[in-house]
Amino acid sequence: MVAGADDIPQARFDTARVAGLIPVLDNDEPVAVFRPDALKRTADTFLRGFPGQVSYAVKANPRCEVLHTLAKSGITCFDVASIDEMKAVRAVCPTARLHYHNPVRSRSEVSAAKALGVASWSIDRQTELDKLGDIPRGSEIAVRLSLGRAGGAYDFGSKFGASPQDAITLLQSVAARGYTPSVTFHPGTQCTDPTAWTDYIAACANVAKSAGVTLASVNVGGGFPAGGNSQAALAAIFTAIAAAVTRHFPDTPPKLWCEPGRAMVSDAMWVLLKVKARTGDTLYLNDGLYGALGEWRDMPIPGKRCVFDPAGCERRSAEQPFHIFGPTCDSLDRVPGTWNLPTDIAEEDHILIQSAGAYSLALVTGFNGYGTRRIIDLSALPEEAGQCRFAG
Repeated sequence: MVAGADDIPQARFDTARVAGLIPVLDNDEPVAVFRPDALKRTADTFLRGFPGQVSYAVKANPRCEVLHTLAKSGITCFDVASIDEMKAVRAVCPTARLHYHNPVRSRSEVSAAKALGVASWSIDRQTELDKLGDIPRGSEIAVRLSLGRAGGAYDFGSKFGASPQDAITLLQSVAARGYTPSVTFHPGTQCTDPTAWTDYIAACANVAKSAGVTLASVNVGGGFPAGGNSQAALAAIFTAIAAAVTRHFPDTPPKLWCEPGRAMVSDAMWVLLKVKARTGDTLYLNDGLYGALGEWRDMPIPGKRCVFDPAGCERRSAEQPFHIFGPTCDSLDRVPGTWNLPTDIAEEDHILIQSAGAYSLALVTGFNGYGTRRIIDLSALPEEAGQCRFAG
């Protein structure tokens, strides 16, 4: 089983259980539906399929339910970008390995991170190496490399990352100061092109050779595709990464790390929204861009949508495009483009959006008092819930 590739019967059964909840929901709150079994399957996919070690990128979904389930599933390393994320991980898994691979930090953050026991740091400029000060000799420091190429839905290299020439100098400085030199990179989110990883791995080898250092590890970042059509792409990426390491590091292969975020948690949560009002081809929902839909201003809607009437029965009429507004008083609270939904969708109906576990709850602001906060654990519901409400 590959991340994002729930077998169809299980996905349909889970949808039926969600539909069964609709008649008994007692208020207008938007709801996140946590699917721990799906998360466990995805964790197993990475632990078994990736040719190295796995670190979860906490930023994608820092909920304690997610961190706890991943820790129970065998994930023992977490990529953390802030002190709060470190504390969240330590609260769930006190012995976890922490990778602090946000390469720009304040001095107070460096001090706090030292106290929390960071195992691996990243840098992309000399001033950030200097800022680390007196971390213990032998500590791993990964130079973040950017090739200036777009590999995913948007380019992560536009903000972080050293050029190959600057990376050479940084690796030499890391080694000269008695630290353990490594390299990390990120190909860009929702990347489906294996050559994005293979090109970077080749560049890592060239940079290390030019610097005259032996890399302890290479972190190939995240960026792995998520969603129901990702299984073939993910398998091809894993295979390409393994082959590239063998080719470019024939004598002393470094330890491999990956840090999936979106691909790990996309299927772990679905979002259940309510239609507050309909005017023609415009719908007003109980959450929007200031809440769980925040990322969909820049990214396409992540998964399949189903519409249910107040009794929990699925609407199956022909579809038409609808404009989508959130609940706040801001007219900018509008999802770009349109959603194709059943023509008979009405006020008080619910829209279930699958594969919405990444960056949804993490971006809720609470503006105007709105935003998805309530979580229902699907595994805690009776298995018979809703089975008669979802035909086919």
